[in-house]
Parts: sequence; C-alpha cells; structure tokens
Amino acid sequence: MVLDDLGSSLRGTLDTLQGKSRLSEEDVEEIIKEIQRSLLSADVDVSLVMELSDSIETRALEEEPPAGTTARDHVLKIVYEELVELVGDSTELPLEPQTILLAGLQGSGKTTSAAKMAWWFSKKGLRPAVIQTDTFRPGAYDQAKQMCERAEVDFYGDPDAEDPVQIARDGMEATADADVHIVDTAGRHALEDDLIAEIEEIESAVDPDRSLLVLDAAIGQGATEQASRFESAIGIDGVVITKLDGTAKGGGALAAVNETGSSIAFLGTGETVQDVERFEPSGFISRLLGMGDLKQLSERVERAMAETGEEEDDWDPEDLLDGNFTLKDMQKQMAAMNRMGPLDQVMDMIPGMGGGVMDQLPDDAMDVTQNRMREFEVVMDSMTDEELENPRIVGQSRVERIVRGSGIEAETVRELLEQHRMMERTLDQFQGMGDGDMQRMMKKLQQGDGGGGLGGMMGGGNGPF
Repeated sequence: MVLDDLGSSLRGTLDTLQGKSRLSEEDVEEIIKEIQRSLLSADVDVSLVMELSDSIETRALEEEPPAGTTARDHVLKIVYEELVELVGDSTELPLEPQTILLAGLQGSGKTTSAAKMAWWFSKKGLRPAVIQTDTFRPGAYDQAKQMCERAEVDFYGDPDAEDPVQIARDGMEATADADVHIVDTAGRHALEDDLIAEIEEIESAVDPDRSLLVLDAAIGQGATEQASRFESAIGIDGVVITKLDGTAKGGGALAAVNETGSSIAFLGTGETVQDVERFEPSGFISRLLGMGDLKQLSERVERAMAETGEEEDDWDPEDLLDGNFTLKDMQKQMAAMNRMGPLDQVMDMIPGMGGGVMDQLPDDAMDVTQNRMREFEVVMDSMTDEELENPRIVGQSRVERIVRGSGIEAETVRELLEQHRMMERTLDQFQGMGDGDMQRMMKKLQQGDGGGGLGGMMGGGNGPF
C-alpha cells in the first residue's frame, strides 16, 4: 500500500512509548526525526514534511493528554489527525450525471483507471460510458475496449479516426444515454506542448464537470511539475493515484495534490477492474497506522456477498448460524473472500489485524495463505456432492481418490478437513448466543483461543491461514 514503509516505521516508533504516561522532549524529538525520515524516504516534498512535523511537535509538547490516555495513544491521535489533514478531503464525486475528463502522462494508468472508475459508478447504480480518444498510443483502443468489456460498461472509440477532438464529440453523442461520461485522453512520455494543446481542445469539446489527473504512485517528486502544467491548462479537481499494489512510495502523488490545491478521488490497488477504491482520508490513514478501515471493509464484504449470492441464489450466509456448516458453505465463504481482493489489503482493513500484526508476519505469509486457499478450492472441486455436504464420510480411501483427482497432496486434503472441523466448532459456539456472549466470543477469537479463530488462522499452525 502507498507509504507502507512509513506506516511500519511510525508504528515501530510509537511502540517505544508503550507504558509511558507522559512525554519528554527527548521522546517527541525522536518521534519527529522518525516521521521526517519516513516521509522523506517516501518521496514526500521537503516543505510538506517540515510543515507536518512542526505541527506534530507543537501539539505533542503543548497539548495535555486526556485523563487515562497513554502517551502512545495521545501521540497516535495527533499523528493520525495531522496526516488526515495532510492528505486532505476526498474529491467530491456526486452520484449523479456528470462528465469526467482524465489527464496524465503515458503509462500513468489512465485507460485502466477509466474502466475501473466506470465499474465503480456502475456498482453505485449509475450507467457509465468510457470514451477513448487516444489516437497516439498503439493498442489504446483495444486495451480500453477489453477493459470496459470486463467492467461490463458502455464504450466508445474509433480505431480508424485520427482526430481525438472529433472522437470526443462523436463519443458524447453516441453515449448520450449514459449517466456518467469518462473521457480518456492521450498521454505522452513528457509534458509536450502538443499534448497540452490537444487536451485543452478536448476539454472545450466535452465541457467536463471535473478533470482528474492520473498519477503513477512511483512518479516521485516529478509529479509536482506535471500537476502544475495540467492545472494551468485545464484545471485539476482531483487526483487518481494508480499502481499502489506494488512497491511505489507514493509521496510524490501527495505533493501533486498539494500543488494543485485539489484532493484525491480514487486509489488504484491492482490490475483488475475491481481493484479500485474511493479515497477516504480517515480510513486511508487509519490503515496506514494499523488501526483498520471498517467502512472500506464493510463495502467490500457487501459487494462480495452480493456477487456470491447472484451466482448461488439458494445460499444465504446467515444460514450458517442456523444449521450444519458444510464444505459447500466453506466454498462460498472462500469465493466471497476472493472477491474482496488481495488478502493483505483485506487484513489491513481489520482493526487489530493490519499494521503491527502484519509487520510481525513473514514477508510471504499472505502469498502462502492465498496459495493454500487455491489448493483447497482445487481439492473441493475434486470431491463429490455427498462429500461436500458431509465431510465426515471422507476416510483414507476417499482421500486417496481425491488426491488422484486433484493432484494435491494428501496432507493438504487432511488440512482442509481439519480447517472445516475447526470452523464448524466455532460456529456451533456462536449458535444461541446473546449479545454479551457474542462479544466475549469475538474477543476470544481475536486472541487466537478456541481453535478456529483469527489468531490460529493467521499463524497458529492449526490451519492454512
């Protein structure tokens, strides 16, 4: 995730305050040094770094922590509030008819972002259309068309036309029935004058309600010049930061936001059309500091469950607490989890599970877990309906048959059966509970007790997670 190293180092620094009730000047000085070091290594502009660190230092030394608040929690609150202030508000994007113009250099991810944004608007109940005007880059038309087909949204482009401004006009007319028009423009390898002139003409032709600048998270401090030129040409209302699933530092994108006086609209977090998030500053910084993001997690869960339910109309997740928990139910759960996105992103959204917990896991822990889940899916695909409905009948001879059919080792088959038994026992404990009992059980699960809880799943040795 963007600025991930920043989050890790900040959490480590704040942990040195554990057990302290008061802050000394030396404590504050050490924290400020670490914040400056972390932000500068993340490519955040020096002036922004100094402004932020000065604000944190002043507040940490002058503000009295509320009664009962530890020094660590007090500083964490200050850092959280100042970082939220740094990244600013989210770009206003009302769920109503509008035209959005995308600008940016070649390779910034405009075409992919156009399809992702269209997919996002479609999930909000609007009918979007993407208009591809890039006649400069070979393959731009085909890429945009394929991405829009995957997103299941309307698309307009003309691979034989040479005038991008005319394509934009024709596209607006051809997709007049759409609620949201997203106009993708050509990029160049640098801020060439003809690029600026072309996008100014397109802007005049489509009269967008808002213009968004698309920036690769790895852009570094060169983002400032980009932002300034595009701001002068067409005015920038928001920024889309792409490729946050890699090792990009992301600080340059924050500098661009500051340069244009705008805000962040979307985050691109992966390669598929579903890998997009509406930027929410509080949740973004909360995840960065290891505090989770329940709003984004809830949205992903609801979307995943809705999509799973569309494929299996006879399956309702709430039924898990009413009857027997089968391997078919486990299949549906895993399908929903897969639709929520990469496991490490989901973990970052769970309070108490991202941040510090993720820092302690091996670097390949999430990859190992995803691979094991895929192996489980292959094993279940090789089982009969009878075995999926009643896993207890799977003995040695059936395990051997499943191994031959799936190509997966017998040990993995047995791990799947054991994981199912653990989850079944956990669900049995939930049945018939009152609210108070439920809260106590959730606390036990988070602590890793009870066999089938989150603690055991993530590294207790009893399961794949």
